[in-house]
Amino acid sequence: MTSSKTSVYAWVVVAMLCIVGCLNYLDRMMIATMRSSIVESMPMTDAQFGLLTSVFLWIYGLLSPVAGYLADRFNRSRVIIISLFVWSLVTWLTSYATTFEELLVTRALMGISEACYIPAALALIMDYHRGATRSLANGIHMAGIMVGQSLGFIGGWIADNHTWNYAFAIFGIIGVVYAILLLFGLKDPAKEREAQPLSQTTENTQPSFGFKNAVIMLFGNSDYRKALLSWALIGVVGWMIVGWLPTFFKEKFNLSQTVAGFYATGYFHTASLIGVLMGGYLADRWSKINPRARILLPVIGMLVAAPAILMASYTTVLVFAIAGFMLFAFTRVFLDANMMPILCMIIDSRYRATGYGVLNFFSCMVGGIGLYAGGALRDMDINLSTMFQFASLLLVVCALVLFRIKRKEAANLPVD
Repeated sequence: MTSSKTSVYAWVVVAMLCIVGCLNYLDRMMIATMRSSIVESMPMTDAQFGLLTSVFLWIYGLLSPVAGYLADRFNRSRVIIISLFVWSLVTWLTSYATTFEELLVTRALMGISEACYIPAALALIMDYHRGATRSLANGIHMAGIMVGQSLGFIGGWIADNHTWNYAFAIFGIIGVVYAILLLFGLKDPAKEREAQPLSQTTENTQPSFGFKNAVIMLFGNSDYRKALLSWALIGVVGWMIVGWLPTFFKEKFNLSQTVAGFYATGYFHTASLIGVLMGGYLADRWSKINPRARILLPVIGMLVAAPAILMASYTTVLVFAIAGFMLFAFTRVFLDANMMPILCMIIDSRYRATGYGVLNFFSCMVGGIGLYAGGALRDMDINLSTMFQFASLLLVVCALVLFRIKRKEAANLPVD
């Protein structure tokens, strides 16, 4: 490929994957918006309905490291296409479920198939964007995912106007058709993914490597462990705030459930969408003069987000609380836009998707812990303001851990 052709196609890849990412989160999220319709057609307890999401999350998280390994070991674009095809087929099959048990099986199958997407997609974007566009490309893809999250309401709307089965059937068919189209448009780079150091030429020319070896290499890297810890800490904070923010607004400011939900999602996710794009753009611009820019920008973002949460949890003025949480949402996602580019700076390129898969695993696990901890603390009569103030402290710790990550200059690691 010529450089210009590569540059154009690199952005085409991002655009194609934005649509896949949107479908990925839309298909998994819309079940929550059609709860009433589903429960009406197949009676179940609240615990059973909650289990539908829990099973998906557990399986998705547990399989993410293996899914990342598959993307490192085999053709990334084919992993993405197969993942999209299978989860879309499962989405379509979900429309035929008539019992709770059948619905539970389809959610489990969706967890298996969707786990393969994110590590492969982000790694493929990194393969095409190796320089000054890396963070922005990653941020744009993350924005596509956020759009999918925000469009989850479409499921409820379709369920109200037709049936819940119809929503799953429609989006399942759309995904299957798009997967077939991607067979003709999505491909891995023609060249080697990374130029490897001469000291590792013999080892890296061998295309196969074991999953165990990949995990050992990753956890033997102190900077990767720091990245993992920072991702886990920000995951606890993120899930805690997203999960309990509607309740915080409702209780502290005596709002209706509808208004509280709007303030906790509409403003919040809009700020996140803008923030992930800005975080990618600023990191790319700054990286031209500072090689640690993609590490430092998220650090700054968290140091801004921490006092924003603190202010929002203390204030008795609704506008200030909304502004504080919007500022948190805006700057917190600087890390989302830059985490995969950070991994490119600190780990062997052969284990890149595996490394992100392990991060995904811990994100799912600590996300559940964060949500559960919030409920447990409320049962102990600890209010949400106090919990959010503790969350601001965790953000500072997260920033300090991330700051200690060093860009690898050693001869045995690729730097790009």
